[in-house]
Amino acid sequence: MTSAPSSPSFSAWDYVVFTLMLVISAGIGLYFAFTGRGQRSSADFLVGGRSMTAVPVALSLTASFMSAITVLGTPVEVYQYGAIFILICFAYVLMVVVSSEIFLPIFYRLGITSTYEYLEMRFNKVIRLFGTVLFIIQTVLYTGLVIYAPALALNQVTGVDLWGAVISTGVVCTLYCTLGGLKAVVWTDVFQVGIILAGLLAVIIQSVQLQGGISIIIDDSTHGGRLNLWDFDPSPLRRHTFWTITVGGTFLWTSVYGINQAQVQRYISCKTLFHAQMALYINLLSLVAITLCAVFSGLCLYSVYKNCDPWTANMVSAQDQLMPYLVLDILKKYPGVPGLFVASAYSGTLSTVSSSVNALAAVTIADLMQPYLCLSDKQVSWASKAMSLFYGVVCIAMAGLASLMGGMLQAAISIVGVIGGPLLGLFSLAVLFPCANTKGGLAGLVSGLALSLWVCIGAQIYDPLPEYSRPLDLSTHGCNLTNGLNWTTGPIEKTTDYTILKEDNLDRPWLADNLYSLSYLYFCPMGTLAVIIVGFIVSIFSGGRQLKVQPGLTLSKEDLTCYKAYRTLKEKVLGTAGKLDLARELEISLGKTNHAFCDVEISTQTLP
Repeated sequence: MTSAPSSPSFSAWDYVVFTLMLVISAGIGLYFAFTGRGQRSSADFLVGGRSMTAVPVALSLTASFMSAITVLGTPVEVYQYGAIFILICFAYVLMVVVSSEIFLPIFYRLGITSTYEYLEMRFNKVIRLFGTVLFIIQTVLYTGLVIYAPALALNQVTGVDLWGAVISTGVVCTLYCTLGGLKAVVWTDVFQVGIILAGLLAVIIQSVQLQGGISIIIDDSTHGGRLNLWDFDPSPLRRHTFWTITVGGTFLWTSVYGINQAQVQRYISCKTLFHAQMALYINLLSLVAITLCAVFSGLCLYSVYKNCDPWTANMVSAQDQLMPYLVLDILKKYPGVPGLFVASAYSGTLSTVSSSVNALAAVTIADLMQPYLCLSDKQVSWASKAMSLFYGVVCIAMAGLASLMGGMLQAAISIVGVIGGPLLGLFSLAVLFPCANTKGGLAGLVSGLALSLWVCIGAQIYDPLPEYSRPLDLSTHGCNLTNGLNWTTGPIEKTTDYTILKEDNLDRPWLADNLYSLSYLYFCPMGTLAVIIVGFIVSIFSGGRQLKVQPGLTLSKEDLTCYKAYRTLKEKVLGTAGKLDLARELEISLGKTNHAFCDVEISTQTLP
């Protein structure tokens, strides 16, 4: 029989662990601010002096978007819909290949501070400003959700003060971003990745001990239909299938890792292109590790509550509270361990918010101030810190709007996809199609954004039919309802008759059951493809075929690692490579140092 924790609350040791995490995070920022090792110029502040190495950048890349959404949202996704979400790991692999081979070489070669500088080089200033504004809107909305959603979930279950948690995390993020710059953000992310993994592992280890072994958890998940890994239904309306997760996930995460300022800013901080590409591949390992832990945590959650769903039994008011509820239920006898899990959730929040604040400051300086104001490097450095402080306050304020969102995971992915998809399409059009011109780029971006917003808003008004989302059955027949709490007074079996539900929705418009029911993971590829198709057609009919693009602004075969490896091996076979070994040849091909703008702090000039 399963019952709720009799008095959901944090112990003194839990508060100590949580506070220690905040203090260490703030301390890293103070260290980089006062050691005098990285704040002498704007490039030091915004891009770490372009001297970072692969491993810390890789862990920072992981932490930037492995937020509390992952720690709290992914296990609940598995609990309700099954472990098919683990297929997102295939999307991670494809994303890393595309990002490292197509986008990274161009951004690194240009040595830009803001990715939107590239849009001005390739198109014009209007498209650059359009892209910058869209990024700012997307990032502020996403960051507001990342701050508010976990704070609400943890407040309802643990009793941690809601706005105290929101403001404290926001203040700590703003502090070390403003004082320490990118180096502080990167090294704090490294620390926070460790906390995230520790929190998830604590839940997994205790659940395995409680249930009697991993095999029991797997067996419970099998009987409960949670190991639904291989669903190859090609329908784009189905919420999660192999195709929606791998195809939609690849587009979604490429929009995050390939062109998003928060991630690109880390690539260009690396001292060589080789380090930048290796950071992406090392990041892949940590992405997969955290995702596997989060998915297995969801299976543990189901195994523990297979006979007594706390949500259906009204023990929690929202599904996002299930993981904190589980932690207090199974770990409350270990002082400080629930605090470790809460620290892991907030570590995800800190890492995401700090990355967002740093990226927002960079694009504001590079795209909205530097091109129009004559500022000295010292003034730019102070302006960068002021912008970090400003955006920290804005993100805390935006957290209030996040209460209007739905489940954490789907809401976060929808925000990223709706705006990230058209931006990915615009960059793809610029990089892959030399015939693309300014008219095509602008027409494509407007069309893709309009389509994405139309479908997303329609999906918010008309929820997809259950036959498309297919939530799995939940049960309360094993609940202990004798402790006097206001729970359901009898056993409930939550099952779904899709035929009856479909008949109950016959008055829905045609678009609601078709276009608006599109899987949320397809919002991003829909926007991307719309931009590319419209942009290509408009470019062709507006003189794009006669366009001559400046060298270095589009992808060439020389940018591909496979071509570089082929050329190097060919030279070795033909004996034309001299006495240099293969590793040395590849290092030369990939670039030994970041020559692009070593002596320029923020550049907006076009190529000669």
